[in-house]
Amino acid sequence: MPVKIVTDSGADLPTELAEELGIAVVPVYVRFGEEVYRDRVSISEDEFYERLTHDPVHPNTTQPGPQDFLEAYQKLSADADGIVSIHITGKLSGTYNSALMAKDMLETGCPVEVIDSEMLSMNLGLIVIAAAEMAKAGESMDKIVEWVKQAMPKSSMLFLLDTLEYLRRGGRIGKAKALLGSVLNLKPMLTIKDGELVPAGQARTRAKGMDKLFDFAKEVADIQDLAVVYNTTPDEAQALVERLGSVFDKEKIRIARVGPGLGAHAGPGAMLVAIRGK
Repeated sequence: MPVKIVTDSGADLPTELAEELGIAVVPVYVRFGEEVYRDRVSISEDEFYERLTHDPVHPNTTQPGPQDFLEAYQKLSADADGIVSIHITGKLSGTYNSALMAKDMLETGCPVEVIDSEMLSMNLGLIVIAAAEMAKAGESMDKIVEWVKQAMPKSSMLFLLDTLEYLRRGGRIGKAKALLGSVLNLKPMLTIKDGELVPAGQARTRAKGMDKLFDFAKEVADIQDLAVVYNTTPDEAQALVERLGSVFDKEKIRIARVGPGLGAHAGPGAMLVAIRGK
């Protein structure tokens, strides 16, 4: 029997791709006041961003509970040799801990390995995709786990935000708070280090920020996989993909969308380049 791969919706995997590769995605919860939704299950990206930009109530997010993961593990364990569960950084979410608790609750005897990726969005998603491809090819659980742990330090990302306001409201700003005193019209750039969002400079304009995203990819040697992730500006994402065609095979560049789980903290206009190195 094959190994099964599990992640959470913080990986921002396109739904069709997750289904094609047999990846089980456990959704984050998004709350507008008393209304609670499951990321991409009971609220779509379009519905979420419409509310984010027009609803006076600011959303917050909650990690999936242990029971959510337990149900996923129970369902998969019936025909699996093992489960590899790879999740958004534990520094920004309790998702990893919920998965660990579910592993301890599982009584089917199916082995489960839970991994804190120390990443988010398609920075995590690219590793999950490759792990799922290994699983489909019949690789063992031990080999997949070893590969994931080796691939994590070779992955990188650069995030362009329109504002830090949403990160501040959601309490996820961390070390990026160092940028809060900047001139208001500057565009913050963030990366992730040791599982935390950290400043990676600023751009004077949106266009300069897009240039920085391009330069970031251009300077990485031996790109194995590359993704452009947007939330409210699909035309900008496509234009960046066209530019990146000079750096990496354009047909292989993945386009994804920041979902509600991360979008509540990133705010409208977020753009991300994620790279998995060789």
